Amino acid sequence: MAAARYPLTAFRIVSVKSWVEVSERRLTANYRLLAETAGAGVSVLGVVKADAYGHGAEICAPVLTRAGAEWLGVTDAAEGLAVRKAMGANQLRVLVMSGLLEDEADDVVRHSLTPVVWTRQHMEWLSEAAERCGTGPVAVHLEIDSGMARQGIAAGDELRELLEWLRGQKEIVLDGVMTHFASAEVAGAAQTLEQQSRFEEAMWLIEDTGFRPAWVHAGNSSTLDNNGDATQSLGWLRTIAAGCSARAMVRSGLGLYGYCLPIEGEAVAHVRNGLVPVMTWKTRVIGVRDVCAGETVGYNATFTAQRPMRLALLPVGYADGLRRELSGPNAVPGGWMMVHGQRAPIVGRVSMNLTVVDVSGIADVAVGDEAIVLGDGITADDHALLARTIAYEIVCGVRAESRLVP
Repeated sequence: MAAARYPLTAFRIVSVKSWVEVSERRLTANYRLLAETAGAGVSVLGVVKADAYGHGAEICAPVLTRAGAEWLGVTDAAEGLAVRKAMGANQLRVLVMSGLLEDEADDVVRHSLTPVVWTRQHMEWLSEAAERCGTGPVAVHLEIDSGMARQGIAAGDELRELLEWLRGQKEIVLDGVMTHFASAEVAGAAQTLEQQSRFEEAMWLIEDTGFRPAWVHAGNSSTLDNNGDATQSLGWLRTIAAGCSARAMVRSGLGLYGYCLPIEGEAVAHVRNGLVPVMTWKTRVIGVRDVCAGETVGYNATFTAQRPMRLALLPVGYADGLRRELSGPNAVPGGWMMVHGQRAPIVGRVSMNLTVVDVSGIADVAVGDEAIVLGDGITADDHALLARTIAYEIVCGVRAESRLVP
């Protein structure tokens, strides 16, 4: 067996001058809203991969469990081990969502993680690991590539051959079958209808081969938000699951943390307006200075004061995940932060670890005062709009210590 290429305990260098506060109350409320929207008969897997989308997986995992989650989703075995450690004696199910390498198989088996698989090689690695570790059969979830062309095995001869091989394996149990939609945020998407049809074909083949998975799952936060649309109705998922006496499940990630992509086309959002951002990213003022009209600020003099101004210096920049596109030159408005509950516009360029904001109209700003980089008054959607990206990239890019608050 190859030597492990990843650490058993993740080590991440983060800023000590900015920090993230994760609201347990808001995370719990978001999970329960998503679960209520999913309705009876559909479980909601809480996705904590990518360090819980930048919020801290080891903090968020126990909160989601207390909120009622039966499953959590992680990126890889290393993250699964960290979540297992954070959960202590609670042994809820943990789905390893982003593939498998040979040197991860032993840890997947020893720590009762449930890997997403789609090749015979994946299952051979796991079978060999189960024999080495003496743990008994390994539960796996088989991903069907219904049209995203990323992970998964396509329905047809390749799937049939894999299932025939799997029937003779004693160390592998087909516990679940899943797929992932490429256009869940598009109302009436023809692609989603086609993916559903391909998944149904795969499920018929799985049933005909004699397998009865315990779980069938598809969809994400946008599926829940777009649930009123015929192409996204969770009734389809319930029907598929019931057909093989399985439980249905949808996987929610970004929605847990307070955001959803806008639904494209005519649709009525079900959850987006009820979600509340969970993350508050804070820093502290480390300097205050007055500048005269005509003075320039920051790299390349992109900002020139048009009047006397008071500026505050904050120890956060693009190395910490604050996007450089939020810079505030004279030519166009940039981003802002919240100081004493008021907007403090960014002036000049966001640099590696420092950013300057205008506090001219905010009274009594002093060194040590808190500033909100992301949170009430300035959201990941605001950052994403200015950076021409999506909220996923904004929250996942934050590099700061996470702390749980009520």
